[in-house]
Amino acid sequence: MTFNRRQFIQAAGAGLGASALGIPSIVRAQGAPIRLGLMTVKTGPLASGGLDMERALIMYLRERDYTLAGRKIELFVGDSGGVPAQARSKIQELVEKDRINVMIGPLAAGEALATDDYIRQQSLPTLSVAAAEDMTQRKPNPWFVRGTSTSAQCAHPLADYCYKTLKYRRMAVIADDIPYGHEMCAGFQRVFEDLGGKIVQKTFPPLTVPDYGTYLAQLKTNIDGIFLGFAGSNGFRYVRQFNEYGLRGKVNIVGGMTALDEAVLRNMKYEAIGIITTCWYSAKLDTPLNQKFVEAFRAEAKYDPGFYAAATYVEAAVLEAALKAVKGRIEDKTAFMKALRGIKVDTVRGRVAFDQYGNVVGNVYIRKVEREEGRLVNTVIYTYPNVSQFWTYKPEEFLKNPVYSRDWPPAKNLEG
Repeated sequence: MTFNRRQFIQAAGAGLGASALGIPSIVRAQGAPIRLGLMTVKTGPLASGGLDMERALIMYLRERDYTLAGRKIELFVGDSGGVPAQARSKIQELVEKDRINVMIGPLAAGEALATDDYIRQQSLPTLSVAAAEDMTQRKPNPWFVRGTSTSAQCAHPLADYCYKTLKYRRMAVIADDIPYGHEMCAGFQRVFEDLGGKIVQKTFPPLTVPDYGTYLAQLKTNIDGIFLGFAGSNGFRYVRQFNEYGLRGKVNIVGGMTALDEAVLRNMKYEAIGIITTCWYSAKLDTPLNQKFVEAFRAEAKYDPGFYAAATYVEAAVLEAALKAVKGRIEDKTAFMKALRGIKVDTVRGRVAFDQYGNVVGNVYIRKVEREEGRLVNTVIYTYPNVSQFWTYKPEEFLKNPVYSRDWPPAKNLEG
């Protein structure tokens, strides 16, 4: 049966659908909007970062008139509250009710681990913000790509910097008692001790601890520094109490990638000045792409973008590049995932590529909190280029060891 254009229109008007014409469903779907899910945190201690994730993603889509690779984008947002079980139920809702094609998120490592099997079952293309190590290591999820970093990917170079540049030899670590905190501290410990340093104290307060007084009272002061592995607003709360306890000047603070994020720096004053942190991003990166992003974000939010805002902005750039590579055909999931893992793209964090496990390879920045034009900023003072999740270790040797945790690597230098 052959149709010319006039006959096609007449048939369609008479109720003869595209399926009756023998047009494959995957082709028909390409005329529909791409349904993009964002799994973030809008309530609880991680909410300040989660809200920035949503704001930056909406900015990216709005700047492109909600169109990527020639296809309209519809955004659906889920709030996990930072609770792994709730993250799973909310992702199920995004998939089964909202029928999303692709997801950005979740935020926290525990949430990613709790939803790993569901993402596999649903073959859901996922661009993760969560840093859960093993999802791109010993148990790689074929539907999972991460354009930010693993928990330890930025902690590795900071440990190198602390030992080689700052000349620290004895340190403590403290982090939220969640997988993200465990993995970040473990990676820092491994590199620092492999170089010859000693981690003499490790502490893991609950994520929602109301006060850090007990932990500060127990902090050793015969150390060179303490590494903070906090997320959300907890870094701000710890540093504020650290100063109230008179510890400023007695123990140096260095921080992981979310400890003193720009989202919390806006609430701080002198207490944060001089603190060194590590991250794959800084609002002070001097590139045209980043300058444009920072100006737009500051105009809307009235403060600088940090880890959380840059995370979804970067993931959206990765998504757009992959969609262009497959000419918008996200319904071909296998081709889309191959494109995701194979692209190299310039983003606000710098140029990114991906390893064979779906994890990013990109720059990591050592930053110092400074005051500029009446606000605190994370100024870049050193760059480690093209950092892998495996640092300088051989991947095959790295993967023979257990995943980073509270117990691995063993803490051989703790002092009572």
